[in-house]
Amino acid sequence: MDQTKQEDYGNGLFPERKARKFESFRLNLKCQGMLQIAMDTSPHAKLLLQAMQGSGCPVSKDRHFSCEDCDGTVSGGFDATVSQIVLCQNNIHQQSHMNRVVTHELIHAFDHCRAHVDWFDNFRHLACSEIRAASLSGDCSFSSEAARLNFGLKQHHQECVRGRALRSILAVRKIDTAEAEKIVDEVFDTCFNDHAPFGRIPHGAKDAKFAHRHYENRDRYYANL
Repeated sequence: MDQTKQEDYGNGLFPERKARKFESFRLNLKCQGMLQIAMDTSPHAKLLLQAMQGSGCPVSKDRHFSCEDCDGTVSGGFDATVSQIVLCQNNIHQQSHMNRVVTHELIHAFDHCRAHVDWFDNFRHLACSEIRAASLSGDCSFSSEAARLNFGLKQHHQECVRGRALRSILAVRKIDTAEAEKIVDEVFDTCFNDHAPFGRIPHGAKDAKFAHRHYENRDRYYANL
């Protein structure tokens, strides 16, 4: 046997395995970097992180976020069993997308912290959090909808929120479409009008920055009453 040759133990027969490992490592590094930028600079994410801290649920990047490869149809998710946000490193390629996904999933985490949501057995709880996440995360902002070539007039935001909440429920639960629509309709008004912790629907970065400043100054305001 030629000792000068490096033994590959048959790995050379499967060249794609090494390529996949390198690609997954590269995507993970990129995902971690974009996550850090979102946590440091997104006014939506910064407000939610501060609100969770104030609610007794501090968030750690290493403990509560996980960058992973996912099915091609999703960008992220909230795993309530371990209180962890999954970010789909193979499907998130732009910082603006990362910001929206982090915000969307942090809204679920915030609801999990403050409201003790029954994610698995109460479809109304799930629908309520999906409505809030779609409305408050920027998923249905004008710029996001324009990028999808979706344009509407009166109540377009509401219809976008309703549709995205419905699709989210159908993606994660085995439920009939008609039943899911009925559940969304039943809780829609209450949950759509629940803007915590923003206090308003942040239609863009400017709104989110204003909401963040208001949240930071709330104790100073009440102390002067």
